[in-house]
Amino acid sequence: MADLFEGYRFGDAWDEMFAADGSPRRAFEPLHEALRPLSGGDLRARADSLARGFLERGVTFDYEGREQPFPLDIVPRVVGADERDGLALGVAQRVKALEAFLADVYGTAQVLADGVVPRSVVTTSKHCQRAVAGLEPPNGVRVHVAGIDLVRGADGEFRVLEDNVRVPSGVSYVMENRRAVAQVFPEAFATQRIRPVSDYPARLLAALQAAAAEGVDDPVVVVLTPGAHNSAYFEHALLARTMGVELVEGRDLLCVGNKVKMRTTDGERPVDVIYRRVDDEFLDPVQFRRDSVLGTPGLVNAARAGNVVLANAIGNGVADDKLVYTYVPDLIRYYLHEEPVIDNVRTLRLGEAADHEEAMDRLHELVLKPVDGSGGKGIVIGPHAAPGVLDALRVQVRTDPRGWVAQPVVQLSTAPTLVGEQLRPRHVDLRPFAVNDGTDVWVLPGGLTRVALPEGELIVNSSMGGGSKDTWVLGDPPPGTAGRGGDRRTTVTSSKSGSPLAARGLTPDVGPVEAEDGLAGQEQQQQQGRPC
Repeated sequence: MADLFEGYRFGDAWDEMFAADGSPRRAFEPLHEALRPLSGGDLRARADSLARGFLERGVTFDYEGREQPFPLDIVPRVVGADERDGLALGVAQRVKALEAFLADVYGTAQVLADGVVPRSVVTTSKHCQRAVAGLEPPNGVRVHVAGIDLVRGADGEFRVLEDNVRVPSGVSYVMENRRAVAQVFPEAFATQRIRPVSDYPARLLAALQAAAAEGVDDPVVVVLTPGAHNSAYFEHALLARTMGVELVEGRDLLCVGNKVKMRTTDGERPVDVIYRRVDDEFLDPVQFRRDSVLGTPGLVNAARAGNVVLANAIGNGVADDKLVYTYVPDLIRYYLHEEPVIDNVRTLRLGEAADHEEAMDRLHELVLKPVDGSGGKGIVIGPHAAPGVLDALRVQVRTDPRGWVAQPVVQLSTAPTLVGEQLRPRHVDLRPFAVNDGTDVWVLPGGLTRVALPEGELIVNSSMGGGSKDTWVLGDPPPGTAGRGGDRRTTVTSSKSGSPLAARGLTPDVGPVEAEDGLAGQEQQQQQGRPC
């Protein structure tokens, strides 16, 4: 091996690049060969160049109050062609089941009457929104975009860790990661058939247009952002630009007669579909938080009247609830009459007596998660927790068992990651993104590989200091080379001159933009929805 891999230690986790005997897995062979001639100094210089490019392009996020380049490790993660199909099938299956569940929950609730999911599980979910009960989207789609988090355990099998069907984010980093790695590490692409990720904006736009009410021939789509102070603002701006639609804030929209219009320098224009990146509770102050200035009064009534579509739908968070997650395999069987393609991680329901007792006995061995948490917040990893933390957690769980689930510690797979001037194994997960246009669930051939940068760390979220990798999904090999793809396991458009941001003297650029009044009192609200 080259010096880059000197001292690369194999632990109990499955390593993405190397088999147990230290040889590279088939899907990784070309990448391994491209890395071998490089020195640590050369790879570090390229990585530093990549980080400077991210900063110049505004590919940043807010971490502990500081705007910084989104950490991208220069060594990609590779998914073989034969493995790709199973993952895409499993993700699409899960999205279809969650779609059916949400339609049922906000409709006849037959799934509750049949006892597949206890009624109390849904009614006690903090994200169950009664304000949209009975509201049916024009084409039936509630989950226009999904991000399904997958982990690979020590046995090499992928499992679903959690579902994200509210306002899943991170896809902008998928696109920017590909652009950056292609520029600074071009030789790695030379012998690979890597499927592109650049189709995503077109796929998303087509799905949003398909969601418009019947009879709307040329739907007007906008991206609704909380504003420039939001940690995922870069993504909001990038998606608006690449789809060629307007980026708006709540104050750019108005509802009159249950119809939505946006203010522009050319006057008011009707809006048919809103791809909203604002959380439910801040979206419509008439229905939810009265103090919110991030949304627009009347949006829910306009949606109920069928005059505007909100994507993703309000109330999807009930399907993100980590307690509901434990029932998704049953939902797949109930709605689709199929067995799950990708299993869940075993999860204890702490509101059930047997599971509660087991968790209390094994608290020091398990991972405890708040059911409505996101971004890695509130997670307690038992083996790494101090005794005082576990004592306090025990009290919390006994007081509110519905608020917690417990899982075994999953030794997330590792992938070579640049640390200093050498490659070291670091734990990773994978978030594939799916787009649903009402007739098909398309899974992006890539996804966001998140990497925990500190040695031994298992929480990969960017909000907790994690980074990411470019994810290469290999295309089918040329004829005559079948089986060499991997180990078998299950145009940017400028904003229009009539832009609502231009009407306020703002530029919807890719990088963070300083709003004219800052909305200083609302910064905490704007931090909702961290990138990942």
